Amino acid sequence: MDKPFAITLDPGSSRANHTGAWRTERPVYISLLPPCNNACPAGENIQQWLYHAEEGGEPAYEAAWRQIVTDNPFPAIMGRVCYRPCEAACNRAQLDEAVGINSVERFLGDQAIKQGWAVQLPPRGTNPRTPRDDGAPVAAAPTGKRVLVVGAGPSGLSAAYHLTRLGHAVTIKDAGSEPGGMMRYGIPKYRLPRDVLDAEIDRILAMGVTLELNTRVTDLLSELTKAAGGHAGGKGGFDAAFVAVGAHIGKRAYIPAGDSARIMDAVSVLHSVEDGTPPMLGRRMAVYGGGNTAMDAARTARRLGASEAVVVYRRTRDRMPAHDIEVEEALEEGITMRWLSTVAHADPGKLVIEKMRLDDAGFPQPTGEFEELEADCLVLALGQDADLAVLDGVPGVTFSGGTVDVGPDLMTGHPGIFAGGDMVPAERTVTVAIGHGKKAARAIDAWLRGGSGDAGPRHDLAAYEGLNTWYYSDAPAAVRPKLAAARRIGTFDEVTGGLDASTALFEARRCLSCGNCFGCDNCYGTCPDNAIIKTGPTGYEIDYDYCKGCGICVTECPCGAITMTPEEP
Repeated sequence: MDKPFAITLDPGSSRANHTGAWRTERPVYISLLPPCNNACPAGENIQQWLYHAEEGGEPAYEAAWRQIVTDNPFPAIMGRVCYRPCEAACNRAQLDEAVGINSVERFLGDQAIKQGWAVQLPPRGTNPRTPRDDGAPVAAAPTGKRVLVVGAGPSGLSAAYHLTRLGHAVTIKDAGSEPGGMMRYGIPKYRLPRDVLDAEIDRILAMGVTLELNTRVTDLLSELTKAAGGHAGGKGGFDAAFVAVGAHIGKRAYIPAGDSARIMDAVSVLHSVEDGTPPMLGRRMAVYGGGNTAMDAARTARRLGASEAVVVYRRTRDRMPAHDIEVEEALEEGITMRWLSTVAHADPGKLVIEKMRLDDAGFPQPTGEFEELEADCLVLALGQDADLAVLDGVPGVTFSGGTVDVGPDLMTGHPGIFAGGDMVPAERTVTVAIGHGKKAARAIDAWLRGGSGDAGPRHDLAAYEGLNTWYYSDAPAAVRPKLAAARRIGTFDEVTGGLDASTALFEARRCLSCGNCFGCDNCYGTCPDNAIIKTGPTGYEIDYDYCKGCGICVTECPCGAITMTPEEP
């Protein structure tokens, strides 16, 4: 042969040679778990709703919102109060800045309120499992089962929402005069406007959820078996219960005090402000504690007229349980921080403060050095406890460390009684509570149907190292507008604003689509063997008769949605 074999091939004859026999590895399309999805305590499919949102326009925004409310009924609330673990996990943070997921979620939640989007239940006579045109599932048909939810906070409302979508009749009973739990009584209005809170709660109630306020449940078992002939599920009774009463009891600490010293707890202060009867805190006040509630109490005091608000904390800032954004905004508003300090004595008009030091294990130790701090009152923000009395005496229910013992499905030791939110061992945030509500609802549904409710295996995590970031242009994150610090004092107006449509669209389009194909055509365009076949606008398959396993498609995939696997002999 005078010429190399490849040169002697006739035009077009490459399709006649099945070059796929040459490879030792083959490329395979995969779907990975985005780190944002993995980090979301509410279990949102964040990447999917961002994919909808980046199309822009009302139909796309509604589709994105409907994807969110498949998992979380409170996007407008979460867009304001969530501490954004999704953004902390975002791969884009290693490229420039994390995608503003929380900002886009708030925009979509606000759009839903503005446009009046509602959660749709199935019309009679339709198949309840048929997906909507936009891909969001509708609710299930009525099951005839009744579920009691104790507590109208984020966890209880979330559970009621998901149980209703699953076809069960839900009644919520709450001891308060307004629904919302700690979202209403623990989060000040400048962080969560009440019209937003009310709008998203009303949407749940409009689905047919029964809400009984000013109704304290003291005997859970009798509620379950009420007018039912002594067994659960009969007329007037309930087939299952979810208990999520929240942590409304402020923890106390022994502090030596004079007879006229004014000491109160932060939870009561915030509750009184919401009720319209704010306490007289004086011109100078001190807060003892280092959590988010301590920041809220100090910032609220400034808005109530205190000229000085000081946070006294036993450790250093890096050990403070309060989230950074809370501390930063408090400092912007003139709140003073006294690190490595504890309250040794409270007297009328002043506190005695002892300086502390951290030992090698990071625990604060007294130094014997004291100083005085002028303060008209002391507010304790040392954490909160849940009122577990509703479960007292229920057979099989056990408690540990001030919380209820539950299984992986959030069921207590008593069959059919589930618990979640602040009552169980977990981080105490609104997002976690909402996630508990969804998890409990699915577990209750499975229990009522006689199933296990196993969620199945999870996909592997999409790592930053698997991305080809060369294809992504620089795009700094959008910044939400904030009310100037000087304008915040004296008003409970919302501090942080939302994104407008153009900025929200830009932010949604910053998503890297980690681990999942978004139809960029890179593999299709770079394959030297034309072995990639388009099956639709965003779909591909590989013709292994011609794929030589060179791996160029894997290298050039921006989002790491293709991997090489060894060829089986």
